[in-house]
Amino acid sequence: MIFNLAPYTQILKRLNVKKLFRKIFRKPVIWLADRLSSHPKQAAVFSSLSQLLQELLKGKTNRGVTFSCLPENTRFIIFSDQHKGGRDAADDFAAAESNYMTALSWYYSNDYTFINLGDCEELWESKPATVIEKNRLTLLEEAKFLQQTRYYRIFGNHDLEWNYLIPRQQFLKPIFGEKLKVYEGLVLQIPYNNQTYSFLLTHGHQGDQRSDGNAFSKWFVAAIWTPIQRFLDIHPDTISDSFDLADRHNVVMYEWTLQYKNTFLISGHTHKPVFASLDHIDRLTKQLEKAKQAGNTALMNTLQAALEKRRAEYAGKQFVKTMAQPTYFNTGCCCFSDGDITGIEIAEGFIRLIKWEEGERKVLEESPLYYLFDQLPRQ
Repeated sequence: MIFNLAPYTQILKRLNVKKLFRKIFRKPVIWLADRLSSHPKQAAVFSSLSQLLQELLKGKTNRGVTFSCLPENTRFIIFSDQHKGGRDAADDFAAAESNYMTALSWYYSNDYTFINLGDCEELWESKPATVIEKNRLTLLEEAKFLQQTRYYRIFGNHDLEWNYLIPRQQFLKPIFGEKLKVYEGLVLQIPYNNQTYSFLLTHGHQGDQRSDGNAFSKWFVAAIWTPIQRFLDIHPDTISDSFDLADRHNVVMYEWTLQYKNTFLISGHTHKPVFASLDHIDRLTKQLEKAKQAGNTALMNTLQAALEKRRAEYAGKQFVKTMAQPTYFNTGCCCFSDGDITGIEIAEGFIRLIKWEEGERKVLEESPLYYLFDQLPRQ
């Protein structure tokens, strides 16, 4: 007896098995992701960051590098969280690409070293091959820095796959060549007044059980979890979606710095710029108050417009906590919906929070490094 399967094949096509699987598994997978997500647990964040710092200072080059630099001879640009995607509706980088390319060209011409601080590519939503294909020109612009030995790349939770040799060799090597290394962090050590001050640079997802557990859990996220998310078309990224949670995460990161003498932390991950332990909205608010007191109407109008723009970006911000010591910095991101990008510069003895808007570089905040060093308590 021969069965005619054609009618059943048509039924299966109409049902669309992939959509059916998504409908069945989306909620339980999102529930599981939330159970294992990056709600900032202080003990986990502290333990992970401390282990990373100690291993870098001990010279464990498999996790990163440590090097000394003189402030007057140093030029670094630190960007993170581009989330380069597949040029579909979910690609957050598309609006910022032109701005980003202009910025890279400027920093390359002005002899900056580029530190790419993680979540450079969006591998939770798109396959590596697609991301590489759609962002080839941008990646080639980054590779120019590496050819001049002016490039360091850190992995984040959304591009965790680059921590592994096979995907790195398969997808990044054809663009960047043999010189590319991908690290978890690096330490800049700067001498001042007979002391050494250390800046730990890392993406900031440390303590997230979905991507910062033991070696097996990291492999599981890269090899199993991320493909499942792609298949089910779900993006449970609680940090960037909840800015109240981002505030809390930034505070935990700041509190970690208080354990260590002469130590600063520069991270990304939360998509919220922080300069000297005060986030951008708080700084704009304080500047607006001063402008009102001074009766400076023009400045008031400028600050009010900037504040309203950023409040729209950070919808949901509620948690506020003053961070007294200027030891924590956050790059923000390179995927704001209006095409703006933010980053941290360390150059000519200054540290700066910068924004590129419509191809123009703007300094939002800046401080001499020695001023920050002098603010730290003597221990």
